[in-house]
Amino acid sequence: MPKLYRLHRAALYAAVFGMTLALVSKASAEEIIIGAATAQTGGLAPYDQPALAGLRMALDELNAKGGLGGKYTAKLIIKDTRSDTAQTATVAQELIDAGAKIMITPCDADPSISAGQLTQPLGIPTLTLCGSAPVLTAAVGDVMFGTYPADNVQATAVANFAIAEGKKKVYLLTSPDSTYTANLPEYFGKVFEKKGGAVVGRGTFTMGQPDFSAEITNIKSLADQPDLIMTAAYEPDFPAFIQQLRGAGVAVPVYGADAIGTPTVKGLGKLVDGVVYTAAGYAEPGSKLEAFNSAFAKYAGHAPESTYEVNGYEIGLILDQAVKTAGSDDPKAIRDAIAGLKDFDGITGKITYAGTDRMPLRPVALMRYEGGEGKHIQTMIPDAADVPAP
Repeated sequence: MPKLYRLHRAALYAAVFGMTLALVSKASAEEIIIGAATAQTGGLAPYDQPALAGLRMALDELNAKGGLGGKYTAKLIIKDTRSDTAQTATVAQELIDAGAKIMITPCDADPSISAGQLTQPLGIPTLTLCGSAPVLTAAVGDVMFGTYPADNVQATAVANFAIAEGKKKVYLLTSPDSTYTANLPEYFGKVFEKKGGAVVGRGTFTMGQPDFSAEITNIKSLADQPDLIMTAAYEPDFPAFIQQLRGAGVAVPVYGADAIGTPTVKGLGKLVDGVVYTAAGYAEPGSKLEAFNSAFAKYAGHAPESTYEVNGYEIGLILDQAVKTAGSDDPKAIRDAIAGLKDFDGITGKITYAGTDRMPLRPVALMRYEGGEGKHIQTMIPDAADVPAP
């Protein structure tokens, strides 16, 4: 998963929750140390910090009830990865040395893989906060778990919706600089073509580049004009691209994924009207997610800004159930219990790991910006047969 949205919000999370935290709300002779190698600073912080806040809320609540599995106090030790892959490996080793029996990693595949290469030989169950690259679990091994809807699942949901809307031709804009920006649009393209659509052009960009004029000129010069642009660009790239695209008079609809469901993109107002994106859930009136949002606002002092907060909270619930099933604090038993979860009742819907490659089967909410607000289109779990292989 991705990098930058509002750094001042990330700074607020860091100030509120601190750089290194220990969660011990009830004295206990037994505890489980959970190491969190997450971005307190840098480009990933605006994603890691909301998810971490949700996880902290879950662990606080669970500790008040006796801890994970009703028995083990959760002690959360947090170290800053600085949104850097090498630093992630460094702090992961420090957390292992501190006795971590469970590891939490950033919202991106590359640093999560670097941490997983250390936890895999030790059998330490490792969960990414919201990393969504489906190659992640295979790149590490059987200790690594995704928690957010995978890129190929998100892409399938968006492609199915595009076909249902009557879209026929797509231009794919990718960046080789991350697995998310490189692969998600290509997953979309595979499903789109399978369903009868056509990819009429491809473009690339370098993450962090300020000027998209060459890509926009390429789009405008296509003999076969697309009726849709699909990209997994996020901040600061997506805001720069959409502003320059519209400034050049190109009105082609743009579709993306979860990384643009952020306050920064929403703040672009009517400029992003029609942009489709994804989320881990939608707070229907009377839903568990609506109740969570209200509870989180009381806990944190502000409403959640995305579904990363609830995803972090659900990680806490998953760990609680896994420890309960394992009946011990043994890392291998906890790993096996996570891998066996089936139709687990989360906040956003049922979550299943059993029979998967440890990327969960879970709902995807389709959203579209209208009038500067994210409007819910539908929530779905794509047919497994439609989801392209990593």
